[in-house]
Amino acid sequence: MSASPTKIAGATTALVLLTALNFVNYTDRYILPGVQTLVQKEFSLTDASVGALTLCFFVTYMLAAPLTGWMGDRWPRKPLIVVGALFWSACNILTATVHSYLALNVRHAALGIGEASFGIFAPALLSDFFPERDRNRILTIFYIAIPVGAAIGYGMGGELGGRYGWRVPFIVSAVPGIIIALLILFFMREPARGASEHRKATPSRSTVIGLARNPAYLTATLGMAMVVFSLGGISWWMPTFLNRIGGYSLGQAGLMVGAVTAIGGLAGTGVGGWIAQRWLRTNDRALYLLSAWSAFLAVPPALVAFMGPRGLMLPGIALAIFFIMLGNGPLNAAIVNSVGPQVRASAIAIELFLIHALGDAPSPWVIGKVSDASNLRIGLIITLVSMLIAAALLWAGAKYAPPLEADETASLPLVEA
Repeated sequence: MSASPTKIAGATTALVLLTALNFVNYTDRYILPGVQTLVQKEFSLTDASVGALTLCFFVTYMLAAPLTGWMGDRWPRKPLIVVGALFWSACNILTATVHSYLALNVRHAALGIGEASFGIFAPALLSDFFPERDRNRILTIFYIAIPVGAAIGYGMGGELGGRYGWRVPFIVSAVPGIIIALLILFFMREPARGASEHRKATPSRSTVIGLARNPAYLTATLGMAMVVFSLGGISWWMPTFLNRIGGYSLGQAGLMVGAVTAIGGLAGTGVGGWIAQRWLRTNDRALYLLSAWSAFLAVPPALVAFMGPRGLMLPGIALAIFFIMLGNGPLNAAIVNSVGPQVRASAIAIELFLIHALGDAPSPWVIGKVSDASNLRIGLIITLVSMLIAAALLWAGAKYAPPLEADETASLPLVEA
């Protein structure tokens, strides 16, 4: 009989607080795309130069990931999450001191260190609260923060940046990060590592070296990297695309991208998680198959948005985001289910390193280079190729999906963090 997640004390509180902090995490990350036209104007930057800001962010994000993964498998995760959130909030406040392109690069790179810690520790901690069959549902809720947080970031960047200067929205976003970090410190408990895990340890699931021989983990991770390449590139350049190609003002572009990201992303994440949860009742490969279809179905509407007339830009973007986000929760659940609790933080760290190294770290820069050489429409076409590669990888990886067994534990232990 499947155990209810509420049988682990503090699980709901942890889910609420960590999801709230994830909203702030993605709000912070997507403010810069919302104000990048203002940044380009102030520092006289080319498209490639402004795209390189994201590259610097993810370089530090990726360099921090191995260390934070190692720490997450050995130390309590709660204090590490709190310190990381306070650090990235401080980086946002210090944006007021930035008055050169070099200083902006340093500030944006430092932000990656704090955010890397949260992106690794939170999913690993939630996986200890909830059994395998519930993780798709739980991580779907947790990752709803991506479209909603991104939408808030776009809107906040466009509106506050247009009225008060591009530095102001970064400073405003620091306040909720600090508040939620303190709530986590005082009100969230930490489960025992591996508390909800009942699968036997094997070298491919429970050792870092063994991950290289774990096809379920590798195909899910590489498929995710290709999805992130597309989503990162589209997310970064879409306000500029609507401003430059569609003729919308910066404020309009930020608000519209924020709206379609929130609506399409929220709907896609919710519907995808619901479909996958029902599909898992009859097919243990559902997390992979749903994610593969998600990537494949996103290509046609994205093509219409990039190459079609102005009137189809926003509907095409909204539909593409909806399909991309169908696989959001399921694919993240597939990754955490493919490894054991002994190395889950390290596995997530390696996954984050790879998806950013191959995904959204280079994609804004690559699209910017192609745009400088031709135009932004052509640059964005690159993202469609990566979506098709993602679909192929995930369809191939479905045959390696581990069987999901019922959780027979009535109550699970806790340790205070």
